[in-house]
Amino acid sequence: MKKFIAELIGTCVLVVFGCGTAMITGCEHWGGYLLTALAFGLVIVGMAYCVGNISGCHINPAVSLAVFMNKGMSGKDFGLYVIAQCLGAWFGAGILALIFGVAEINDATGGFGSNGIAGVNGSIPAALIVEFVLTFVFVLVILGVTSKKGNHGSFGGLIIGLTLVLIHIFGIALTGTSVNPARSFGPALVALFAGNATPIKDLWIFIVGPLAGAAAAAVTYGFLEKEGK
Repeated sequence: MKKFIAELIGTCVLVVFGCGTAMITGCEHWGGYLLTALAFGLVIVGMAYCVGNISGCHINPAVSLAVFMNKGMSGKDFGLYVIAQCLGAWFGAGILALIFGVAEINDATGGFGSNGIAGVNGSIPAALIVEFVLTFVFVLVILGVTSKKGNHGSFGGLIIGLTLVLIHIFGIALTGTSVNPARSFGPALVALFAGNATPIKDLWIFIVGPLAGAAAAAVTYGFLEKEGK
């Protein structure tokens, strides 16, 4: 039970600080853009050293899928991880709605930091490609860093966090950078409750793209690891 609670808390923190920073800055100009990228990456660093020893700090269904495919967890645990992560993201977005609503702060993103396809001129294929590629790279790094053969020791969390910063630097202007179906689900659901239905309509893109990228990364890393023997 503790590992599922850890996943819920970790994903909640990711949404609060990552999406919250986007809501404050609007990702406008380089300052806000980089602050948002750093916020997402730094949460991963912090949570990796906080709950990594409890749950592995997936806090992302795409990561859990890759771990499951590489036989790092059971099907039951995979399902429970995904539920915990989605609930955590929902709670996180709810916390943001409460804070911004009570304080009457303007949400500069208009959708609680939810993902969208305006940056790729509304092109669904382009958005899917972006999310596939970003998630593929991110998950491939995670699998390499966490592999017992890698021997990266205590630097693993830092490497993964910095990689997420890199992913966001490239992807924010395109899709807002999801690479995490739960991170997209929470804000989109709360935005729907607030009267903005656009994020929920595009949500499937940020489920299919990341999961496909993660699956491809799992297969690719499994092949590379075997070839390295």
